[in-house]
Amino acid sequence: MLRRKRLWLVALAVSLVATGTGAAWAQDDDDMTFEPDDVSKPKEGEPAPEPGTEPGTEPEPEPEPEPTIDESKAGAQPEEKLGEKRVSWQDIVVVVRKPFLKNGRIELLPTWGVTMNDNIIQHVQFNGQLNYYLTDVLAVGVEGGLFVKNLREPFDLVARQARRLPTVNKYNYAAALNFHYVPVYGKFAIFDRKIIHWETFFTAGVGFTQSEVLPRDPAYLPFKNFLITPNVGASMRFFITRFLTVNVGIRDYVFVDKFEPVGRGPGMFESAADAKENADSSIINNVVFQAGLSFWFPMGFEYTTFR
Repeated sequence: MLRRKRLWLVALAVSLVATGTGAAWAQDDDDMTFEPDDVSKPKEGEPAPEPGTEPGTEPEPEPEPEPTIDESKAGAQPEEKLGEKRVSWQDIVVVVRKPFLKNGRIELLPTWGVTMNDNIIQHVQFNGQLNYYLTDVLAVGVEGGLFVKNLREPFDLVARQARRLPTVNKYNYAAALNFHYVPVYGKFAIFDRKIIHWETFFTAGVGFTQSEVLPRDPAYLPFKNFLITPNVGASMRFFITRFLTVNVGIRDYVFVDKFEPVGRGPGMFESAADAKENADSSIINNVVFQAGLSFWFPMGFEYTTFR
């Protein structure tokens, strides 16, 4: 009896084990087996894949079309004309061109001046210059001026203290042929708002000056001198508009002047000719400060080259 029960229990156990193993294999087959339609169908809640792509992979981006190059125009630069506005890296310039051109233009320069190195007599100069610029830095011109004398206080003080009148000459007029050279050019800003362009130029020339003796005794006649006069100077020019500039400078007019002889009196050098024949000579540096306005003709100009 006991033996039959044991055999029955063993058979039952074997049956249960066989049943569990078959169910596991059936479940594995259900999980790993896919039909062709199941692969292409998306799961619920997922967007459908685009045609030509596999599930689970991102579509590759389409390549951008390559720009076409016209071989006939490859390497050719666009044609540029003077005066056209261009927007490119070529418009960014390091050194800007000068805003004022002088080549081939005429400068009319009236100036006012005053002598600086004579404490006995002072002269006010009213001068005018006409210059023609051969290039932008080189010019040739002429000048002419009149002088107005002004006896200063030491003239009377010397007469009262030393009991002698000073020997002085006055200047009547002068003229010269000059050459101008411009070696320096620059600019500066005023309150970071306005840029002023300027230049320095040197002048050298030769001309004449007429001087006249002021007799110590008014009873005697004066005499006049015609003096060869070289001159040198340096000036600065400030550009205001395309046809107007402001000039300041210093000129030194050098000549050998003749003065009234010291011994002129009754019976000696009474006539103007005798006094001039026996005149005392001395080298004079007539240093003059000058300031004026320049007017340029023609009033406008055009550039003939690119930047």
